[in-house]
Amino acid sequence: MPAPSPEVAAARAKLAAKFDAVRTGGKGTARRTKLTKHASSGADDKQLQAQLKRLGVNSIPGIEEVNMFQEDGTVLHFSAPKVQASVAANTYVITGHGENKRLEELLPGIINQLGPDNLANLKRIAEGFSAAQAAGAGGAADGGDEDIPDIGDNFEEVSKQ
Repeated sequence: MPAPSPEVAAARAKLAAKFDAVRTGGKGTARRTKLTKHASSGADDKQLQAQLKRLGVNSIPGIEEVNMFQEDGTVLHFSAPKVQASVAANTYVITGHGENKRLEELLPGIINQLGPDNLANLKRIAEGFSAAQAAGAGGAADGGDEDIPDIGDNFEEVSKQ
């Protein structure tokens, strides 16, 4: 086998020098593997639970859904959340999968939860719905005739064409 070129020999020597420092024993022993520490969210969750315990929150059973109304008319919707509360600290903790939904998607089951601040959004939805109904009714009367050809008085001539 021919001798490697000087460039390849230099590259091999450089690599050997780089990996000499990670050997645990002499030549021929296995290299030391670097142990990586994975940052887990378990520590964060543990710290959060400790702070909540310090506040004295109690779990509230039997809550099926939680809806948080936002200024832009959307709703942060939690279905089957875990709810904890500390009335003394005025702190409520809601954990679970939250989804951003439009107010229209949750109607009519959400009407009893709407307050006076969401009345404007409800009026806007009602106006949009009535406008869509009016446009649909008017469009059906005018647009329905476009598909039917005008055949005049004599039906037999048109059928022979």
